[in-house]
Amino acid sequence: MNSIIQLVKDKDPVEREFHQAVSEVVETIQPALDQNPEYRSAKILERLVEPERVILFRVPWMDDQGEIHVNRGFRIEMNSAIGPYKGGLRFHPSVNLGILKFLAFEQVFKNALTTLPMGGGKGGSDFDPKGKSDNEVMRFCQSFMSELFRYIGPDTDVPAGDIGVGAREIGYLFGMYKKLRNEFTGVLTGKGLNWGGSLIRPEATGYGSVYFAAEMLATRDDTLQSKTCLVSGSGNVAQYTIEKLLDLGAKVVTFSDSSGYIFDEAGLDREKLDFLMMLKNVRRGRVQKYCEKYTDAVYTPVDPALDYNPLWNHKADCAFPSATQNEINAKDAQNLVNNGIGLVSEGANMPTVIEGIDIFLDNKLLYGPGKAANAGGVSVSGLEMSQNSMRMAWTREELDERLKMIMKSIHKTCLEASDQYGATGNYVVGANIAGFVKVVDAMLDQGLV
Repeated sequence: MNSIIQLVKDKDPVEREFHQAVSEVVETIQPALDQNPEYRSAKILERLVEPERVILFRVPWMDDQGEIHVNRGFRIEMNSAIGPYKGGLRFHPSVNLGILKFLAFEQVFKNALTTLPMGGGKGGSDFDPKGKSDNEVMRFCQSFMSELFRYIGPDTDVPAGDIGVGAREIGYLFGMYKKLRNEFTGVLTGKGLNWGGSLIRPEATGYGSVYFAAEMLATRDDTLQSKTCLVSGSGNVAQYTIEKLLDLGAKVVTFSDSSGYIFDEAGLDREKLDFLMMLKNVRRGRVQKYCEKYTDAVYTPVDPALDYNPLWNHKADCAFPSATQNEINAKDAQNLVNNGIGLVSEGANMPTVIEGIDIFLDNKLLYGPGKAANAGGVSVSGLEMSQNSMRMAWTREELDERLKMIMKSIHKTCLEASDQYGATGNYVVGANIAGFVKVVDAMLDQGLV
């Protein structure tokens, strides 16, 4: 196992996030390899860590002042053993090849857990849509799609949104694809409701994370009712995590953005959540503005000198990291344990470093890793693909029930796999092995391709 991790590090020495994602999976699947020796002889691990295809291209675009800019565009088509590549597009200055490979690698196993026939991929650009006009974003998206359209399609690769890519960006991308290909197909998910999108798609990742948390608590005859919860982030995932927590009777006291975080000891209610959604989705403002309306709340700016995030240093029962990768380091994890946290459900992708995961598991927390707990978003994306193929639309109630059933199924699959392979209650082992076995069995069925 160490040789595989070292191979990845030697080939791509600067891709730290990818190294972390591979290590986290490889270190937990030993029991499956021991029970299935054919995996080793088929060099399954060596094949899994190599993308089937990596697409890298330039994206030139013009701003409103007539100045030309050039960004990089990427698409990582990681694995198509169980279906067409499926995974989001991320527009953010931090985007690079290593981050997208980690996201695509995680996506392979996450998609395998959903019960839907989807492979794994990821893509995006180092373009930052913040502060750009609608016309600038449109011109960028059109330039981006003028290259990407060659490699995607409803039965080949179906991108979705991610950080920096919402309904606006998906609309511009789809419009350019339709123009270039002269066809109206379900090539992107996260579309507008009036032209092929699915109800509850924006809500799905946050809702799913909460549904997974509820299933974990149910194994201990407990519920989210009256639980105090810490939530990070303030985008779609965080907003709808908060909404569903409120539905289930929990109390949410934090949220954040890249500038800092809010602690509201009284807890958010519907009115406060509506204001947060308006602040972030309409005004595109910073969370600090929340304190201008709700003066009892406390804003704490990011302090680069700190080696921990103070958001995770409050007394609470549950934590829902819903911002970005590696937002919980080892010190944060220990602070969560020290403050009485009994459950962590990850709405973001790989938000906890490996040392932090070890702390959660050593202290017997209910820990839902991202590839299981945040699979709700891609699940509803898969349901959007189904609706597009059938030229029909399901109701909000039907979709919410389907999402809930998928999250129950993912939880059950993880729990059964952890039990089968001698790690009862360890959702990391359960999620990794269950997803791994499904993907590699399909790869073996299809020969050396």
